[in-house]
Amino acid sequence: MAGRTAGRIRVEFRLMSKRYFLLPIGIGVVAIVYWALSYDMAGATMLGVFALAMALFGSILLPTVNDVGPTAPVDPDWEPRRRG
Repeated sequence: MAGRTAGRIRVEFRLMSKRYFLLPIGIGVVAIVYWALSYDMAGATMLGVFALAMALFGSILLPTVNDVGPTAPVDPDWEPRRRG
């Protein structure tokens, strides 16, 4: 399988970001249509703020999707306590 390395799936950042940002854009469109049809400012504002928050979090977190992060060294002699 292309993109698999050592048991992990490597995610293409550009493809994932395009797919991810379709969701906040869609929610923003729903907010605009909702406001145009109902003139309910509270609901439209909540949808708009939710779309902006998703876009902000996505722009912050998506670049880190392939990061492994720090890992602790493994002690080969360690054994868990046995109950008995």
